Amino acid sequence: MRIDLHTHSIHSDGELIPSELVRRAMVLCHDAIAITDHVDVTNVDTVVPALVKATELGEEYIRTIPGVEITHVPPKQMEKVVRRARALGAQWIVVHGETPNEPVIGGTNFAAATDPEVDLLAHPGFITEKEMQAAADNGILIEITGRAYHNLTNGHVVNIARAVKAKMVVNSDAHAPENLMDEAKAMKVALGAGMTEKEAKLAVTVTPFEAIKKLR
Repeated sequence: MRIDLHTHSIHSDGELIPSELVRRAMVLCHDAIAITDHVDVTNVDTVVPALVKATELGEEYIRTIPGVEITHVPPKQMEKVVRRARALGAQWIVVHGETPNEPVIGGTNFAAATDPEVDLLAHPGFITEKEMQAAADNGILIEITGRAYHNLTNGHVVNIARAVKAKMVVNSDAHAPENLMDEAKAMKVALGAGMTEKEAKLAVTVTPFEAIKKLR
């Protein structure tokens, strides 16, 4: 059982076309995959329709969820891009959080955490308790990432999420085929971040399934 809610295809900076990405996830025993290519105001109108088209792959492979990762969008413009992506058919809205690995503008985590239209805050770096509480209050999932360098703050993220009872999921943030994670590897990422066995099981095998049941 495995659902990955954060991956990339050639429609942004991933290496694979959607069909190969989905097929490789299928081979790793995934039940569903969200393709969440990077968007901002310049490309949201072209990327989302292409990924909506990719949902047809699910007829032959596994369930394919069209999404976006809203990336390096100034906080004041976040709401506009989120709603534009949703209007174009994005079923899963990820916001690229304030990972210390990239120069993400301050205020991004808070803008995402306070918008109930956002589904997932990805690699949120040194997220504050206030930001985490806002995410929890709005039902926004928090990512524990398998992505190199973004995962440097996984332990901090787990501790803050635990403190406010925010729900966590483990994603690959795959850009290349070797980045995809089967269930065993996802569990290692969760346990390595300091989760208990119970927390890891929830983040890997329960919470993602609950999340996609609620998709619009």
